[in-house]
Amino acid sequence: MATGKRTGTFRNVGENLYRYSSNRVYYAVFRSHGKLFWKSLHTSDRELAGRKLAQTLEKHGRLDHSAQKLTLKELLKLYEQQLPQFDEGSQANKKSILKKFKRTWRQSLSMPVKAITAADLQLWLHSENAQRNSKLKTSATSKARHVSKWTYNQYIRFLRQVFEIAVDSKVIADSPAADLKQLTPEKPIRLTPTWEQFQAITKSIRSQRFNADAEDSANLVEFMGIAGVGTAECSSLRGEHIQLEKGSINLYRKKTDSGFSIPIFPQLRPFLEKLREQGRIENGQPVFKIKDPKKGLDGACKRLKFPHFSSRALRRCFITRAIELGVDFKTLSAWQGHQDGGVLIARTYSHLRNEHSESMAKKLVG
Repeated sequence: MATGKRTGTFRNVGENLYRYSSNRVYYAVFRSHGKLFWKSLHTSDRELAGRKLAQTLEKHGRLDHSAQKLTLKELLKLYEQQLPQFDEGSQANKKSILKKFKRTWRQSLSMPVKAITAADLQLWLHSENAQRNSKLKTSATSKARHVSKWTYNQYIRFLRQVFEIAVDSKVIADSPAADLKQLTPEKPIRLTPTWEQFQAITKSIRSQRFNADAEDSANLVEFMGIAGVGTAECSSLRGEHIQLEKGSINLYRKKTDSGFSIPIFPQLRPFLEKLREQGRIENGQPVFKIKDPKKGLDGACKRLKFPHFSSRALRRCFITRAIELGVDFKTLSAWQGHQDGGVLIARTYSHLRNEHSESMAKKLVG
């Protein structure tokens, strides 16, 4: 039975430096504004311990002791004040997590930030309120669903961002969220329509004569599939961004706050010329009346008995077809507004290149 008694002793081996005899781990021991601190340096290497000691003393020397009374509630307010720098989607997600944290934090929001430990944060992460979806609790015997690994990682990123503000504000020397471990997320199953399925979906949406939004929904879906553009870029697309004479379209990505251009592909030009004839390409006016094609897309998939394809699947359809037609990853990445030279697309779609190569090789029959 464990007694909790120490198996070793602390020995002073240098100024502000102690070593525990049983495991030989070094500790920083120092006073700051009258308070004694013992901090493990997590190493048994003497040279490394010296460097970590200097870093620890330097961090604590930077602390603003006039801010030591900052409460968790006040810290969360500082976090909320920084949210306007993010796009609308990110803001909504972060506000949702912030609201849940305030509701499910089991300790007082008035507690000093400096008193919060990594164990406190782990307790919140693994608590019933933080880990389960209470909306599914219809009775005392109902089993609640665990949150996904993706959501769990969102919680950890939230905690890191919140307490990094405290570090930047010199309230604490180290963030209690710094060492929280994220989970490896499940690999999502991303359904992608074939080119023929995409064309059938567009035709089905456009055929709904008694739906006032059918034509506008079909236009958006068709553009997304033949241009490889996402909903966010489409929502900010205006008439002056489409330059038919120059053969290019200027797009803006809110997520990265950056602009990029794509050429007007041969498959895209007739569609854009039709929109111009309909008066949909006017300077200062949005090109598409519909911002999200989800409703029209869902209806078409049901009518055609297709799997449920999301709006993101339209971009994947474009990329898949481009790869099958021989477009290289670097060019495709530029068309997607990526800055990595094709690394992401190569990692995600390299199997298609291999499949296409094998298919072409079979044609070389002697």
